[in-house]
Amino acid sequence: MPNKETKTSKSKLPLYISIGILAALVVSYFVVPSVQSFLDEAWSVVLSDDEERVKNWVSGFGWLGPFVLVLAMVAQLFLLVVPSVLLMVVSVLAYGPIWGSVIIIASVFAASSVGYFVGSYFGDAFVKKIIGKKSEKKVASFLDDYGFWAVIVTRLNPFLSNDAISFVGGVLHMGYWRFMGATLIGILPLTIFIAVFGKSIDDLKMGLLWGSLASLLSFVLYVWWDKRRKQKDKSQT
Repeated sequence: MPNKETKTSKSKLPLYISIGILAALVVSYFVVPSVQSFLDEAWSVVLSDDEERVKNWVSGFGWLGPFVLVLAMVAQLFLLVVPSVLLMVVSVLAYGPIWGSVIIIASVFAASSVGYFVGSYFGDAFVKKIIGKKSEKKVASFLDDYGFWAVIVTRLNPFLSNDAISFVGGVLHMGYWRFMGATLIGILPLTIFIAVFGKSIDDLKMGLLWGSLASLLSFVLYVWWDKRRKQKDKSQT
């Protein structure tokens, strides 16, 4: 019996830590002027197209810079105002293609894990409050139908709901390592793409647009083929 309790408390630890960090950030923003100033500046820098400004801002954190980016990726799960792809671009701009890619993978792993645990422990009602009832229903149906492949396609396309898939994956109790495996497989091509084109904002924007359209079209064709296959199987039985 004690072993079971210990195991449960350990499994919830990442969730409690992430919620604690988020709560501290929210409270600090409204209570501590310096924190509010810092977050406002961060918002301005991340949304700017000024590559030099991004590099200088992140390099100002020194060795803490990568941790700041990881925490920012976790925080945007709940804020839903800063697209995760922007933080991925910032990582490459600040640390180059190799270390920037390492930071991207670590950030996505951390954020996806937090989203998964939140969905798993707080359940459907809580997730609906974060991402909306309609979004939750659509993503749940998508994930329920295509599982592993749904996660991969969502990670491949930066314009699909990356944050929602993490929450809903936990709600549906998809196997954690299966979910994370699909996440890492899906995010790797996007990471390589950003690492190659991330130094040119204009090239990156155009590349992301065409890459997203291509991956979305490929998946639409797959869904169409899969539905036809299922209909054919039904007609034969």
